[in-house]
Amino acid sequence: MAKSGSLSINSENIFPIIKKWLYSDHDIFYRELVSNGCDAITKLKKLELMGEFEKPEDMEYKIQITVNPNDKSIVFEDNGLGMTEGEVDEYINQIAFSGAQAFMEKYKDKANEDQIIGHFGLGFYSAFMVADKVAIDTLSYQKDAKAVHWESEGGTSFEMSDGDKEGIGTRITLYLNEDSTEFSNEYRAREVLEKYCSFMPTPIFLDNSAEGPQYETIEKDELTDKDTIVETIVEEAKTEEKEKEDGTKEVVEVSPAKEKYKILKRPVALNDIHPLWNKHPNECTEEEYKEFYRKVFMDYKEPLFWIHLNMDYPFNLKGILYFPKINMEYDSLEGTIKLYNNQVFIADNIKEVIPEFFMLLKGVIDCPDLPLNVSRSALQNDGFVKKISDYITKKVADKLSGMCKTDRESYEKYWDDINPFIKFGCIKDEKFQEKMKEYIIFKNLEGKYLTLPECLEENKEKHPNKVFYVTDEKEQSQYINMFKKEGLDAVILTHNIDNPFISQMEQKNQDLKFLRIDSDVSEIFKEESGEKDEEKDKADQEALAGAFKKALNNDKLEVKAEKLKDAAVASMITVSEESRRMQDMMKMYSMPGMDPSMFGGNGESLIVNTNHPLVQYVLNHPDGENTGKICEQLYDLAKLSHGSLSAERMTWFIARSNEIMMILADENA
Repeated sequence: MAKSGSLSINSENIFPIIKKWLYSDHDIFYRELVSNGCDAITKLKKLELMGEFEKPEDMEYKIQITVNPNDKSIVFEDNGLGMTEGEVDEYINQIAFSGAQAFMEKYKDKANEDQIIGHFGLGFYSAFMVADKVAIDTLSYQKDAKAVHWESEGGTSFEMSDGDKEGIGTRITLYLNEDSTEFSNEYRAREVLEKYCSFMPTPIFLDNSAEGPQYETIEKDELTDKDTIVETIVEEAKTEEKEKEDGTKEVVEVSPAKEKYKILKRPVALNDIHPLWNKHPNECTEEEYKEFYRKVFMDYKEPLFWIHLNMDYPFNLKGILYFPKINMEYDSLEGTIKLYNNQVFIADNIKEVIPEFFMLLKGVIDCPDLPLNVSRSALQNDGFVKKISDYITKKVADKLSGMCKTDRESYEKYWDDINPFIKFGCIKDEKFQEKMKEYIIFKNLEGKYLTLPECLEENKEKHPNKVFYVTDEKEQSQYINMFKKEGLDAVILTHNIDNPFISQMEQKNQDLKFLRIDSDVSEIFKEESGEKDEEKDKADQEALAGAFKKALNNDKLEVKAEKLKDAAVASMITVSEESRRMQDMMKMYSMPGMDPSMFGGNGESLIVNTNHPLVQYVLNHPDGENTGKICEQLYDLAKLSHGSLSAERMTWFIARSNEIMMILADENA
């Protein structure tokens, strides 16, 4: 049977959804109710500017929150525009009817929508996530308005009557359920308010009614008209006895009598209503940026530098991004970027707005144009969000490239700290990579910073299109010394991000090849051999390979005999670039147990220098009493100069070293 009509939604159906699933965190009711209070005050300020409300001289706009752990209640009170009975009926008794939207529609030609926080009309109902009963007492700013009292238990039914509130504004009282009594604790309340409301545009005050009045003592000249004097404290003059020139003594007044006042403790706002990001960059001092960083992120290491974002078109966005100094050994590589909407905290590290590689940074971004979902805790998937993300990426790239061009000294100074971020960005974002490719620099063995073209230029005659690099200056010191002796250079790449980064660079430059300094022995380090030496070299190769394989009991060991120019080098280990990168990738993806031979062997070769006396000894005494020991020792020394030995191998090495020293001692006895 055909049928048509309108879908029916009632409070019994939708209210459980609002209470349990609309908001991910139960503490968020603080944000929602305070935001509503801020909006009420913002609207009243606009009416004041338009001449529709005359503010009393002694009135100061504020939000007062009072917790009482004894009766498990929280009171939110603002002195905004308040509500009439009709407005309560319209905005409270109808779920998802936004008073903000109605206000903006009424004053659309005279008001700025960006300053209104709420839009969906659901924030008030977040109170029922934590409260069994909610009461509203409100008085509208409108002339001859009457106070209204509203209350509800459970949220699906209400009672409304004449109220007794004096003074315009709205007071909301929450009577917490047993699972939520923690929120009436002053310290818990302060924690949540600092999380969500630290920069809301209206002063927020917190009081604990269970504690009773708090006091403080001030100097007489500090007294203001707003202070309530509890007690006048008179401090008598201080005197001391002093000896005069004639030897007699007299009492001298050291400090005069003072009058102080004990007063009711002055309320201190929890929030900063004028956050630094709302100022123009030209108005901010270096110390203000640093102080803001310390305050927001509780990080007492000074940031390296920062970027102040300030954009009005095509969307409104302000913020500050800090480049922190990262201790690679101990610090997490994840930063914190706080996202705000009209100075209201939304969430940390929202990946739709903040590109993934920016997560190394710390900062705040405030964008009133963000397309939030109804809970204001997440973003709607919107093409607009991508534009915001692209803008932030562009501003950061512009800052970095500009610094490199105009302040190269500072750029180089910061490079060791910021290069993981830049390289990660190049890997993750094509546009960022395109903007930054000319500003990637490398530190060479002498501590000098070079661009990629400069690196290639340095070694173009001996190693065209190749860049050698070092990952550990201590472990690879033997290879570094060989490079320096031959007048060759290498760059230092010590971070985990370097491996995928250089792979990407190779993909984008087909002729370019990065090679670790220990990946192979270049022809430059070898003596030239004539044709007549080929047969002898081949025989030496076979003899040495056999001797080392036998001594080490390893038939798979790859041994290469070379005539190195540096006769002081007896043996060394090389690992092919391809094999080593594959092993690194396996470690990165937690596959350390996988057999590297699946990808063509582990790529490790033992290089023995036939110009060294110990290697010559092995050649000349294949069956000698100590030949095996010498082979093992040369192998272990090569491994140690390349990395570390296994625990078992190290034990053997120490024992063998002691044995060799005993042989030497006996010979010289």
